[in-house]
Amino acid sequence: MMLQIRNLDVYYGAIHALESVSLEVEEGEIVTMIGANGAGKSTTIRSISGLVRPRSGEILFEGKPIHTMPAHQIVTLGIGQSPEGRRVFSNMTVRENLELGAYTRASHHAEVKQDMEKVFHQFPRLKEREAQLSGTLSGGEQQMLAIGRALMARPRLLLLDEPSLGLAPFLVRSIFSIIREINAQGVTVLLVEQNANQALKIANRGYVLETGRVLLADTSANLLSNDSVRAAYLGE
Repeated sequence: MMLQIRNLDVYYGAIHALESVSLEVEEGEIVTMIGANGAGKSTTIRSISGLVRPRSGEILFEGKPIHTMPAHQIVTLGIGQSPEGRRVFSNMTVRENLELGAYTRASHHAEVKQDMEKVFHQFPRLKEREAQLSGTLSGGEQQMLAIGRALMARPRLLLLDEPSLGLAPFLVRSIFSIIREINAQGVTVLLVEQNANQALKIANRGYVLETGRVLLADTSANLLSNDSVRAAYLGE
């Protein structure tokens, strides 16, 4: 098992953000978490990345406990994150943002150069904007940059937090197609997404979170056909 979360409890002050959350991600899968705003999806992602410290429970990556490790060390294990809201460094160029993604691998110059070309091949628009300040990019271009920056760390597990948020429908389709391509290249994906319909269509399995708890866990096919899921999250 690549990732295991067991009985995770996270608090923000007195607010119990995650309550006994457990989930698993096997190598090679796309697993999605769906749910309303405030359900705890982003908190789960941030806990895996080491940006939020759980009060209890554990997070194992390839059998190794990581819930007490600092975020920069977690990256070196092979976990990369594209955060909600993109969070690009707006006063830096596209290339500089990508170089920062490979910060922990800075001594591997040839590999970093190879990965940069790979990202430019996957996102040709970024190549066109290579010397442009990231803050001047469109929302779709910034999302491509956020994903590309995460890939520069050569992750084996990629955490994607709301990659389609605020994008036009044609760009949403493009982003989900890219996620499929990344997975086909051998990267395991844990996807947080409010566009539940699209997320479940590309995922192997899904977890439904509600007010900090796992409400349902099943194959994507079963969740797509579940009447309560369809009514609550698929607008049907």
